[in-house]
Amino acid sequence: MKVKSVFINLPVKDLKKSRDFWTNLGFTFNEQFSDEKAICLVLNEGAIYSMLITHEFFGTFTNRQIADSTTTQVLIAIEVDSREKVDDVIKKALDNGGIRYRKSEDHGWMYYDSFADPDGHQWEVLYTDMSEFPGQ
Repeated sequence: MKVKSVFINLPVKDLKKSRDFWTNLGFTFNEQFSDEKAICLVLNEGAIYSMLITHEFFGTFTNRQIADSTTTQVLIAIEVDSREKVDDVIKKALDNGGIRYRKSEDHGWMYYDSFADPDGHQWEVLYTDMSEFPGQ
């Protein structure tokens, strides 16, 4: 089985604030799938997206209570091309209203750091060098 693409749906309180936050980190949006109820964050064009959806509209897709910024429902990990890019994304996130929820970790072959976005969604940014994987 192989999926064609992935859409991560996340509730947000303020679409403009979310758009500004992710734009300042260097990301773009697919405007075709964006309106006053949701914006489509492009994580990897053609393959991976995050739909940032107002709480009101998000509630129409579930019969469960929507998690707030004080709980953890999911950890989203994104891989980038270098250790420097990890640090760059984290710095931009923190400079634009994100918060650090744990310290960075360096395992030699894998380096990662973490931030929570303005809505409390937890993101891990990582770089891996499989040539350094133990046992290689």
